[in-house]
Amino acid sequence: MKRAVTPFLLLVVLAALALVPFDMGREMPAGGEPNAGDVAWMLTASALVLLMTPGLSFFYGGMVRSKNVVSTMLQSVIALGVISLLWIFVGFSLAFGDDVGGIIGDPRTFFMFDHDVAATITLGEGASAVKMGIPLLLFSMFQLKFAVLAPALITGSFAERVRFSAYLLFVVLFSLVIYSPLAHMTWHPQGLFAQWGVKDFAGGTVVHISAGFAALAGAMILGRRQTHANNVAHEPANIPYVMLGTGMLWFGWFGFNAGSALAADDVAVLAFATTNTASAMAMLGWLFLDWARGRKPSAMGACIGAVVGLVAITPAAGLVTIRHSLVIGLTAAVVSNLAVSMKTRSTLDDTLDVFPCHGVGGIVGMILTGVFARDVGLWYGETTTFVNHLIALAIVSAFAFLGSLALYKVTDMIIPLRVSREQEVEGLDLSQHGETAWRLDGEPARRGDRAAVKKPAAATAS
Repeated sequence: MKRAVTPFLLLVVLAALALVPFDMGREMPAGGEPNAGDVAWMLTASALVLLMTPGLSFFYGGMVRSKNVVSTMLQSVIALGVISLLWIFVGFSLAFGDDVGGIIGDPRTFFMFDHDVAATITLGEGASAVKMGIPLLLFSMFQLKFAVLAPALITGSFAERVRFSAYLLFVVLFSLVIYSPLAHMTWHPQGLFAQWGVKDFAGGTVVHISAGFAALAGAMILGRRQTHANNVAHEPANIPYVMLGTGMLWFGWFGFNAGSALAADDVAVLAFATTNTASAMAMLGWLFLDWARGRKPSAMGACIGAVVGLVAITPAAGLVTIRHSLVIGLTAAVVSNLAVSMKTRSTLDDTLDVFPCHGVGGIVGMILTGVFARDVGLWYGETTTFVNHLIALAIVSAFAFLGSLALYKVTDMIIPLRVSREQEVEGLDLSQHGETAWRLDGEPARRGDRAAVKKPAAATAS
């Protein structure tokens, strides 16, 4: 294997930059008085959202073939490291820094957090400014976990065939070019969509729709897997991993949604309850729809349905009633289930159905948020929010899809995206990382010499 010196040298440069004094931006105006209860809740919520990324790694890892479990799980977990550093240097500033045209933040605003990080700040300027009730650094760390999860979600679409080094480069580009502008436009008080009154309570647009369309672009760019093209059946490696991952995601999602209230208040309680209700409805909706269509009620179906419900309620969680969360959960389960069926009949090889579940689920959630958002939705006789949601949906979809296509092309020009045919057949665990999840006796395995590693039976068969 070729030596890869550049990534380590890049880390050395970043560490050296941390020792250089910079005065990159103005002092931010003070925010509200922090409340100990709110701070405690947001620390907890941030930890819950972090748990979602390893949860996603189990969810995805159990779905792929045995020879690709380690690589697939690592693609999620490694985002914790890559995006955490990127966020400190420039990512948070691009998302929440001083507004530049309603599209992006000034990258100098929070460079390496030289401000009084224990203080609260006022985000934005003028009539739309928002006084934060929690410390700046806590808000940043909470938002970081969202930025980590978004690129991790994409990995399911090109699982089992992407080169690890190319994926790392794409993660950086996606975070800077796609995620940060969408976060700014949606969540910064002076962002374009925020000014339009678009409602995205916890990331249905910023996280799930953007990741869904990036996943669609990735599946198209990387093409079909060798086994998929040859009509070899896909056998998931470990269904219990999928169930474990679902439980971790559901648990962490309470921080994702209820934490987006940014306070320990009645809005957080409402978001907590709607999150659980929508997911429960979607889980049963997916399972029973499969049953009604003559399929066996499967553990995989129940888990996928639960996650689709979590995706769909995300933009609406603190804005709709419990009654409406039931409708959102069931609608998302039915639409995504049908979308998966359509994808299965097509030539698109979205390995783990990221677009039909996260992309389509996010679209359903965004539209129904415009319908059911309390006092401003279509259900309440108002049309402005609903129409603006449709316009924003078209813009976000086109931006995420076309932008991601361009980023995949750029990445492929620098580092080939797809592994060789031989590496794909061997499996990414061995070809990319020199590790396997199991030996034939079921024990963990890790060897430096690939030839000495005994492959699991399921991997050999696939």
